[in-house]
Amino acid sequence: MLNLRRKPAIERSFMALIGAFVLAFVHQYLFYGNDLGVSFPIFVLLFYLYMVHDIKDRLRLIPWFGWFLFVIILMLTMTYAMFNNPIFYALNFVVVLSLIFAHLAYIRSEKKLEWWDIRLVGSALDHLIPQSLRHIPTVLRILKISTVRKMGNRQKSAVGKVLIGLVIAVPLLAIVINLLASADGVFNRLLMGFPEWLSHLSIGESIARGIWIVIFGVVFFGYLWGFVKPKYSRRVVEAEDGETGSERLKVDPIILATVLISVNVVYVLFVCVQFAYLFGAGNGVLPDGKTYAEYARSGFVELVVVTVINFAILMVTLVYSGMKESGILGKINAILLYILVGCSGVMLYSAYMRLILYEEVYGYTYIRFLVHAFMIYLGILLVIAALRIWSEAIPLAKCFIVISLFAYVLINYVGVDRIIAENNIERFRETGKIDARYLSELSTDSIPLLIRFSKEEYPEMKPYLKKRFAELVEVDYDWQSFNVSRHRAVKELYSFIEVP
Repeated sequence: MLNLRRKPAIERSFMALIGAFVLAFVHQYLFYGNDLGVSFPIFVLLFYLYMVHDIKDRLRLIPWFGWFLFVIILMLTMTYAMFNNPIFYALNFVVVLSLIFAHLAYIRSEKKLEWWDIRLVGSALDHLIPQSLRHIPTVLRILKISTVRKMGNRQKSAVGKVLIGLVIAVPLLAIVINLLASADGVFNRLLMGFPEWLSHLSIGESIARGIWIVIFGVVFFGYLWGFVKPKYSRRVVEAEDGETGSERLKVDPIILATVLISVNVVYVLFVCVQFAYLFGAGNGVLPDGKTYAEYARSGFVELVVVTVINFAILMVTLVYSGMKESGILGKINAILLYILVGCSGVMLYSAYMRLILYEEVYGYTYIRFLVHAFMIYLGILLVIAALRIWSEAIPLAKCFIVISLFAYVLINYVGVDRIIAENNIERFRETGKIDARYLSELSTDSIPLLIRFSKEEYPEMKPYLKKRFAELVEVDYDWQSFNVSRHRAVKELYSFIEVP
């Protein structure tokens, strides 16, 4: 009776293990020696199929945020096939993996945490490391149960001897085949009849791919089985139960009022000084006889840092103050927070104007564009925070998470390189100044615009584009690394340079 009960579980775990190694085989085929491209969204889809294949009947019960986050993840993976921005190429890899781990913890974990709960991060890390590691021995146990226990003593002995023979024969055959292929051209041509990627494998590469498959197969299975068979220590469970039952930390309203009054006095004075020339700076009225560049450079970073500090103060106050329960003092603190938000908005606007002036003098770059985007994003969060001061019914964490995810996807799809190129070209039309070398080093997303610019307005751009074309065609990419932006750039550059 015990064996009948265990048999479905054993078969289920064995099939999951096979699926993990199949996924690992696909993983090495897509990524070993290849840059990320169309392979990334393909693998992420296959990975999700593997991770949810056993709960497909429960997918319709996933809350809306689960599907929303899944769409966000897919859109970010698609950027590897559509765009070619070097900054987001590295950044998105970290972001996508982090979102995948958090998403799977949200839809699969037994803890059933809400998506805005900060403990979801701990749950994701728990499943990623300890829950996965504790199932590494499970792999050996599954193999032993699925094979050895079904055999008699004679079969066990025979299988063991066969395995020993294979262990000896495989590396020996690899060496012998490579030596014979080098010694005889006819035999080498016979081997060339195998799939091309197999015929070009060296001994070292074959071993590396094999190790890759084994490691990732175990990793994929351990990660999945950490959700299927999780194990939590009693200490962790008791700590979480105690945390849910404990009261939330509250900041004393008198201490809060003292802090807010102190910083607001300084901020109001600063804002009054700023208004003396803030709006005049764009029209040529600058303080202390400074040039545009000097004015733009002075204090920009400091203003952004102070705004971030103010935002942190605002968040701590809104989350831990309990202003509604503080009576008159709570209303006074609310007014002080409005003043803080207003001063922060003026500082943010001042920093924004300084950056615009700086760009007019020195041009547009990745960092300056991203700082612009960050300040707009921070301004939107300040508006949400101001609404939260007015009404506690506004879910601050939920709004911030959704807006942050949407903003990050938007900045990926807005076309950063194209906008930078457009702004620098517009600056050239007004001032006659342009850094052609820098423009040619932008990602391939900007190449079509630069080709048109070179044809119509700036022929001096062509040598830089010709050099860029040589760099692009120097590398022969496999289909796994296919990228629409790079493919389009090479095609248009080929026609533009008129390669014979």
